[in-house]
Amino acid sequence: MNASLEVLQEHLGHRFTDTGLLERALSHRSLGVRNNERLEFLGDALINFVAADALYAARPTAEEGALSRLRASLVREAALARIARDLDLGAVIRLGESELKSGGFRRDSILADAVEAILGAVYLDGGFAAARAVALRLLQPLIAELPDAEQLKDAKTRLQEWLQARSRPLPRYEVLAEEGPPHARRFHVCCVLPDTAEQTRAEGPSRRSAEQQAAEAMLQRLEAGVADA
Repeated sequence: MNASLEVLQEHLGHRFTDTGLLERALSHRSLGVRNNERLEFLGDALINFVAADALYAARPTAEEGALSRLRASLVREAALARIARDLDLGAVIRLGESELKSGGFRRDSILADAVEAILGAVYLDGGFAAARAVALRLLQPLIAELPDAEQLKDAKTRLQEWLQARSRPLPRYEVLAEEGPPHARRFHVCCVLPDTAEQTRAEGPSRRSAEQQAAEAMLQRLEAGVADA
């Protein structure tokens, strides 16, 4: 086994008995049929459980919805890709020629999948206790940085709850325009409050993104108005 994989095992805190499992976990599907997708399936289930278990203990007063948002934040693609970069997985992931040329070793989706596959490999190599220990070791820095669960709600949800708490009607979102080529569309959206006709506008690469930004702008305006009153 090369030096990079030795270092990786040190960072994971697990030394493989079957090093073939680790090599399989680092093999992207672009390499052929002996890839990491089945291990990824195992690792995905495992990291979701470990994250839920850790949050249940760390946030004893949090309700189910809050715990779900916190877990989603921990196991989302960007968070797992961050773990992968901390482990320098891009240097050891095995890719097919097409993915190598396109810079697949930098892609969040590939990096995140590799983290899940490694956890699946640890489980098969050392059992649940070993896999749980590795998962906790990787997740702990992210758990320590988690904000309050309320901050993880998206802008549309927070705006809706703000209005409902004051018995006001829900906002309406309207697409004002779409522009640009198919691969680079821009959506112009407005958020309208039916009871006052107040509106905010935003744009983004998708309708959802634009709506979220318009909702955030509206929420900031409403909260500023309350603070000034």
